[in-house]
This record gives sequence, structure tokens and C-alpha cells, in this order.
Amino acid sequence: MGLDDDIAILAAAPVFESFGQDALRLLTFAAERRVLRPGDVLFARGDPADGGFVVMSGTIALAPRVAGAAPVIAGPSALIGRLALFVRGARPSDATAREPAAVMRITPALMRRVLEEFPDAAAEIRAGLAEDLSGLSVGLERVRAMLAPG
Repeated sequence: MGLDDDIAILAAAPVFESFGQDALRLLTFAAERRVLRPGDVLFARGDPADGGFVVMSGTIALAPRVAGAAPVIAGPSALIGRLALFVRGARPSDATAREPAAVMRITPALMRRVLEEFPDAAAEIRAGLAEDLSGLSVGLERVRAMLAPG
């Protein structure tokens, strides 16, 4: 896969779709790459979440968080661990390669560097996160209203 292919895959991934070519190029050069065989574990539930992963090729199965639910399948341009781009925590589920796959790991330190060098990208991410939080608040308010007594 060439540089232009990597940039195109990153540009289609959530969070990075508003990044300019220079920011995407920096991510492509500085991110850690990992190649997985079918059945390889990318991470396990409870592992430290020390960065997000963009699926570059193949598919990764994310174990359901709720018993009986189907796994989530992440293919090219999927972002696994969006919150882990910004803060460290613990992985909420297992992630396993279903077929040969390649991922790009973006650490919080790399993300911080890109956002410092490209403040327009930082503003876009902030706006997107604020919109997500607003949507969550509206959803929680609906649930509260449904649960409130008569």
C-alpha cells in the first residue's frame, strides 16, 4: 500500500475526515503499523487503551459488550478506540482479526502533536465531540423523561 492509499484510508476514517493532507501525511509517517493474521488478538478487554487503531485492510471483530449481541465488524477506514486517541483508559472489549489485516495505531501523544501543529483540525475535532456530547445529552434527557413518574 502506498502513501496516497494510506492517506485516503485515513481521510475516510471518523475523526480524520476533516484533516488536511499535511496532517494526514504526518499521521501516516508517525503512526505505528501492525499486521495481523486471522485469529490474532489486537487487544483484550481490560487492556490499557493507549491509542486508537485505524483499520487499513482486512477486518477486525469487536466482541459485544452485551451478552448475546453480535460482534461489531470493523473494516478499512474504521476507527477503533476513538476516545483512546485523547485519553488513556481500559479497552471495553476484545478485538480479533477475522482475516489478514493491517492497522495503524495512533497514540494520544501523536494525536496531540498533530492537533498542536494543525489547529484547524483541532477545532474540527472539538466541534465534532461537542456535537456528540450534545446528542448524548438529548438522548439521556429522553430516557429521563420516559422514566419519570406520570
